[in-house]
Amino acid sequence: TFGLGDVVRHRMLPFRGVIFDVDPEFANTEEWWESIPESFRPRKDQPFYHLLAENEEAAYVAYVSQQNLLPDDSGEPVRH
Repeated sequence: TFGLGDVVRHRMLPFRGVIFDVDPEFANTEEWWESIPESFRPRKDQPFYHLLAENEEAAYVAYVSQQNLLPDDSGEPVRH
């Protein structure tokens, strides 16, 4: 489990970010959930984290399931 202010990275996609809010279980739209490829789609019965995220090109807000996050121990600052 992660907390507010934790720096994390996505397990499979090339982005990282800092957590600014947590939903105890999925609380986004069904349309958003169905837009994720089925083979990649996370379970709904787990915490979902709101991230101030960044990749090589941009900074943005991401909504990510706990199963797809890992701690980021790079020590690099987040640009946000």
